[in-house]
Amino acid sequence: MTAMDTAADDTVTDASGDAQDGPPGRRSAKWAARRPAWTRRVTLPPAARPYLAPLALYGVTKLVGLLVFAKLLEYAGDYQEKNPRFGGGAHWWDVLATWDGWWYLQVAEHGYHPALVRLDSEGLFTVQQNSVAFFPLYPSLIRMVSDLTGLGLYGSGILVSVLSSFVAAAGIYAVVSLLAGARAGTIAAGLWAVAPGAGVEWAVYSESVFVALAAWTCYCVMTRRWVTAGLLAFVAGFNRPTSAVLIGAVGLAALVTLARPSTRREHGVRGPVYAMLVAPLGLLSYVAWVGYSTGEATAYFTLQREGWAHFFDYGAYTFDVLRNLAIGRNDYVFAFSTPDLLSLQLVLALPFLIALMLRKRPPLVLVAYTLATIITVLGTQQMFGNTMRYLLPAFPLLLAPAAALSRLKTPSLAVFFSTAALASGWYAHYVIFELGVP
Repeated sequence: MTAMDTAADDTVTDASGDAQDGPPGRRSAKWAARRPAWTRRVTLPPAARPYLAPLALYGVTKLVGLLVFAKLLEYAGDYQEKNPRFGGGAHWWDVLATWDGWWYLQVAEHGYHPALVRLDSEGLFTVQQNSVAFFPLYPSLIRMVSDLTGLGLYGSGILVSVLSSFVAAAGIYAVVSLLAGARAGTIAAGLWAVAPGAGVEWAVYSESVFVALAAWTCYCVMTRRWVTAGLLAFVAGFNRPTSAVLIGAVGLAALVTLARPSTRREHGVRGPVYAMLVAPLGLLSYVAWVGYSTGEATAYFTLQREGWAHFFDYGAYTFDVLRNLAIGRNDYVFAFSTPDLLSLQLVLALPFLIALMLRKRPPLVLVAYTLATIITVLGTQQMFGNTMRYLLPAFPLLLAPAAALSRLKTPSLAVFFSTAALASGWYAHYVIFELGVP
């Protein structure tokens, strides 16, 4: 494992120093203090400088994809005829706050009203949908930013997502650069910007917040910061139910560390034990609160199963979709042709991506987190077209492609990312929001 590369300090010298009295360093400082504020050079802390390139690549690539998405929306014009709650709105940017985004904004504005209301129905949905299905961290951040800045809830939601996406990109860079070098880390951040499903990174969705927490949690485990890893996993438990895979990965890494005498002596005992005990408390406390508030201990799982038709079925639904797509049929629940075909291609690529990742011999926490994420996604009945979005947190899959691309020269990389950024406006944005249900 190689250490993350750092940039050298910049040095500013005073060209007129020889003509003045006094030590050069003091003369330079005095001259800088007399300069107008707008002429002074803004410098970053040395520790922050390695992140400039990956964040710049991520930001520019995402912006290009978003602009293409906006142009496609305006060209089609279909969003203006849709319900503002279900993929529509008066302006193209309103689409970014529909579907799940609508629910998050409702929680941010009104809070929760826990209830488990049975419907007089024998169909797929037998329980009325309720906002407690959406975890509280992201809407709480929206409300906090709105109160602090005066922005509306929509603007605050976009701001939280965008800022969190940069934190996530920085975390992905940090993890990958530890294993494959700074150039590969930079490319990995760019790949996450154009990954299938990346359209939700700058929308009123909680993916960016979760990936930010997950990437830095994994980094902290890799660098022996067990207390921080436990706290980040604890916070992640308030963001998404899939935080269970992150919590499990942290717990497994801690157990293996404690089980081996060599790593136990190296890492100590208290840090891994702390991480293992604290990590699950956020998730468990929220699920318990939902059960207590509704009067049914398993209310959250009932709501997911009977209100949204999402439940773990050991892959039966995924197999049914793959079987139907193979013969050109759509005789399955939640069929959306274009998103389903793109998700099918991603699923077919998973064995190859997993094998390449394992060849890089990543740490246990990354392997456990990635494999558990994939098993959870493919083993759950949910909209198959959203597999692209559900696998977005599996950022360690980018390790091998980023390492391979890092061997290309800069002009080749520029062509690759330019093409991918333009195309992502369709496959990562428009397909999800307008041709499916994100």
